[in-house]
Amino acid sequence: MPLYRIQKDSGCYRSCKQGRKLMAKEMTYIGKRTPGLDERDKVLGNVIYADDFTLPDMLYARVFRATKPSALIKKLNVEKARNLPGVACVLTADDVPNNESISNVVGQTTEVGLLEAKHQVLVKNRVRYYGEAVALVAADTIDAANRALELIEVEYEEIPGVFDPIAAMKPDAPKLHGNNNIIAQWKLRKGNIEKAFAESDVVVENTYRTPRQEHAHLEPESGVAWVDDMGVINIRSATQVIEHYRDVAAVLGIPQSMVRIEGTIMGGAFGGKEDVTVEVFLGLLAWKTRKPVKLTFSREEMGFGRQKRHPYILKYKTGATKDGKLTAMEAEIISDAGAYVYLSPWVLLYSTVHSTGPYFIPNVKVDSFSVLTNNIMTSAFRGFGAMQVAFAYESQMDELAEKLNMDPFELRKKNFLKKGSETANYQKITSDVLLKESVEKALGALGEKSTSSGSKKIGRGFACSWQSYGRMTYLHDTSSAWVGLELDGSAVVRSGIPDLGGGQRESLRAIAAQILGLKIEEVHVISTDSQVTPLAGTVTATRALFMSGNAVKLASENVLNIITRTASKMLKVSAEDLYLRDKLVYTSGGESIPLVKVIKECAAEGSMPQSLATYKAPFTDPIKTDVIKDPVFADFTFGAQAAEVEVDTETGIVTILKYASAQDIGQAINVNRAEGQIEGGAAQGIGFGLMEDYLEEKGVPLTWNLATYLIPTSKDLPDIQSIILESKSGKGPFGAKGVGEPSITAAAPALVSAIYDAVGVRIKHIPATPERIYWSLHNSDT
Repeated sequence: MPLYRIQKDSGCYRSCKQGRKLMAKEMTYIGKRTPGLDERDKVLGNVIYADDFTLPDMLYARVFRATKPSALIKKLNVEKARNLPGVACVLTADDVPNNESISNVVGQTTEVGLLEAKHQVLVKNRVRYYGEAVALVAADTIDAANRALELIEVEYEEIPGVFDPIAAMKPDAPKLHGNNNIIAQWKLRKGNIEKAFAESDVVVENTYRTPRQEHAHLEPESGVAWVDDMGVINIRSATQVIEHYRDVAAVLGIPQSMVRIEGTIMGGAFGGKEDVTVEVFLGLLAWKTRKPVKLTFSREEMGFGRQKRHPYILKYKTGATKDGKLTAMEAEIISDAGAYVYLSPWVLLYSTVHSTGPYFIPNVKVDSFSVLTNNIMTSAFRGFGAMQVAFAYESQMDELAEKLNMDPFELRKKNFLKKGSETANYQKITSDVLLKESVEKALGALGEKSTSSGSKKIGRGFACSWQSYGRMTYLHDTSSAWVGLELDGSAVVRSGIPDLGGGQRESLRAIAAQILGLKIEEVHVISTDSQVTPLAGTVTATRALFMSGNAVKLASENVLNIITRTASKMLKVSAEDLYLRDKLVYTSGGESIPLVKVIKECAAEGSMPQSLATYKAPFTDPIKTDVIKDPVFADFTFGAQAAEVEVDTETGIVTILKYASAQDIGQAINVNRAEGQIEGGAAQGIGFGLMEDYLEEKGVPLTWNLATYLIPTSKDLPDIQSIILESKSGKGPFGAKGVGEPSITAAAPALVSAIYDAVGVRIKHIPATPERIYWSLHNSDT
């Protein structure tokens, strides 16, 4: 029986104060550099990724995709493909039981915009973007599958499309769905914006643009599927969300209990494997053929067939007094959602809440729009809407400082949010805000400034950021975990949370080992199986440690209580007088009893030391209007990044000489992994700021592989210094905060600030490519 259906024990929903007292007082594993679970195997090439799996008599699948961004399908002929020797199956929209796939979030009840994401599994009549899936093929060999694609005949009738989000907002624009291309609109309203600007001594107004970014994870979307002898569809895939078994069941029209998803070790995701990728296609083909099927997207498919980061147009107006106090901020934010809704309204909500930056601004007016176009789809990406607005609000702060003849750091210090501050959506900051310390650490890490020489100019810059961790509070987020002790004293942790490579399983293991007083190698983690592990929710929104870490902590504390209650009777002392260490149960006086003996006594009493616990995140009522006036997130992570660059005025080429990122992560669980997240976030943010841009021309991709779409390599990156600050004030286990997404947010504005310091040009449209810098230097009208 799947563990998530087991009856929860009575203590699983409340925090165990006694357990916290009883655990080993010293931090044995929390905040330490603990070894990775799979580091050796990864180095030796022994890790089995999704594309490595093979099954007997397995079919190979391919996807036939549209080659027009906006068209009607007048004729689709797949008979030649079906009749090709070796082809087992060719599916079109007519073969899909429920061709409209609906991605919804449990607990989401707001009716603002189309927050229920709908899309067609396979194109029925109308193509809305280049690369949209039209048909599926499964064959005995990959060569036969590829040949079958060539035999599919399609006749298009091109129809007018819309490729600019501003144009798409106009009443006479071609409509992609229904009668309006605006799928979501959010607002912030605080104070009297007109009066505040009139009383401001300095006002800065600019328009910024950010690029469409490709996830560019090394591992492609991939998976295998088969129907077992119980009739259950088993799907083993690289996914951030094992709960997609529900989507597969909905498309096939079968009970959810008849679909199982097992997650694999992943070679990167960054939000690119949050939406359904191969799972529905695999489920359809395995169900229709009753044979094992494998599907792996090509690098080109990853380019034109998968979602990207939203490109934004941001119009900002910011006011301040002559002594540097922010008075007002007004912004219009327009997001290109692409052809379908997906997660765009929620990404926009994050942008709207974070649009003011980590600053107290008494008067705010923000209008944000998510708009459908015939461009490639956009959805989740590391940073989730907070990244685009950070480029705008930090660029505004730099220009304000210049106009006020004030040091940029001094200006920020006058306006930083503090614990107890109220944000523009009237949310109180409840944790510590170490922004001042973060900037000082990041700038200090750069050391002595390098010297300019000839055409190569040196500049420095920094940027601050804030980003929520955990999902929106009105989603009533939960995460479950099971922890149990075996008869030999070792422990098992079961959690449905996927491991994206960020050390999620290692963190859960460290938390259980810390609380139960075990050696870390005595704790085994079983994860990512929708019918074996308790459902833990998605590895998204920087929620994995926050949610699953707290769930494992609760379950471990419950197990600890069972052990100490039994041991207290055996030792005839109070349970509060006991703690665990090295498979021994100790009294405060030093007397001990073997843990194994206590476990056997628990078994004899019929009270095994195991617990299924569910952590419930702080929650609020749903947003009832498009004006955001209530808390939206449980907490925020604050940090800063600083860069020293060399800009060649003859070519516009930027070389990063030094780089540092300082993040208050509350409490590091595994220092190695935390530093890796900070470094990786900075590297990906550098790509966003300097070179990455997924280009399309009227909806047709121009950069659909890694030869044309450039990402930073080791030669492009400096030695990134990862600096951990620990306020211990977060809502995660032991006071931890999330770091996976906050680590990327400030990179682009820090780099643009450094470029300005070097050569005196402000880049307002990123990436800051050599071409943009060169023409900004040599042609003021460009």
